[in-house]
Amino acid sequence: MTLKKRLGEGWIIAAFSLAALLVFAVGNEVGLAKSDASPPEGKIEMTGDIGDFVPEEIDDPVHDPSIFKDGDTYYVVSTGALRTTDEPGGIFIRKSEETIGGEWEAIGEIPTPEWTQAYNVAHLWAPHVVKKGDTFYLYYAASIFGTNNSAIGAAKTKTPGDVNSWEDLGPVLTSEPGEVNYNAIDPMVVKDKGKWWMVFGSHFSGIHMQELENMTEPVGPVYSIASRDQTTEHNTVEGPTVFKKGKYYYLVTSWDRCCAGLDSTYKMAIGRSESITGPYVDKEGVPLLEGGGTVILTNDGNQVGPGGQDYIKDRGRDYLLHHYYDGDADGTIRMQVRSLSWEDGWPVLTQ
Repeated sequence: MTLKKRLGEGWIIAAFSLAALLVFAVGNEVGLAKSDASPPEGKIEMTGDIGDFVPEEIDDPVHDPSIFKDGDTYYVVSTGALRTTDEPGGIFIRKSEETIGGEWEAIGEIPTPEWTQAYNVAHLWAPHVVKKGDTFYLYYAASIFGTNNSAIGAAKTKTPGDVNSWEDLGPVLTSEPGEVNYNAIDPMVVKDKGKWWMVFGSHFSGIHMQELENMTEPVGPVYSIASRDQTTEHNTVEGPTVFKKGKYYYLVTSWDRCCAGLDSTYKMAIGRSESITGPYVDKEGVPLLEGGGTVILTNDGNQVGPGGQDYIKDRGRDYLLHHYYDGDADGTIRMQVRSLSWEDGWPVLTQ
């Protein structure tokens, strides 16, 4: 065999080796992107359909976002598009098949059930989704702003990305003026020690919690867990989120004025308890039932009025998702994911 021929074979082998290495490297990069193998930290870069509004052209609503996963796909449900009482906006849904930051894709709205029209709604509010077995349960609110003539409804599916697959289960909890002191809105459902609990409420008497049986039947006492009625004119606390970390349960709520575009003063505050039903206290030891709460996020640059939050633990890391009004886009509502870091048993959000 000549030297020239041996060199030729060597180049061929080297070329194949280099090609294989490049394929492996590119494959690994794609795999990292799709599986989010290295969970992002801090204020996550958000891409795709993360909220937009152009009159007569685009209505991509993302108020009160709630996040969950099905396999490797992320989903976010949110308050529906504001329309009319004859054609109210259903709960909106979007997905990301890449990372928690996107690329997010709006996939439409879940049809509004007829029973909610008795509440004279122009859209459904503040959804939350949990999974039990192979079934996803969606909880949402039907109400008019400023009243406690309200209801929390539920729906279920095994295929959350199919907007028409959700089977509505009717009202789960209702409230009427003069009948109860709470407001049946802003549901959040969480499992603890084999029991399911629904957290709910807003202005009026604040935040409450009740056990759920069969995912749709509230049972037992209604626990009061947070209220600001001694410190604010309208008891401005709502949008509860409960999660557990270590020995503590954490309750995050949204405070102050919502839904006023760039005039919104929304912010997020937190307390913790060693029992899911409370009592919850803030970092200074002030009970949340007495107006306590440690503020963890306020306005951040162009992000005005952050709130309407939800929690997810993903790939070993803790995240909060929230909406905000974009100061660089005339107050358009968008969504943001932020990771939580921990200091002395209290969460810290990147600002």
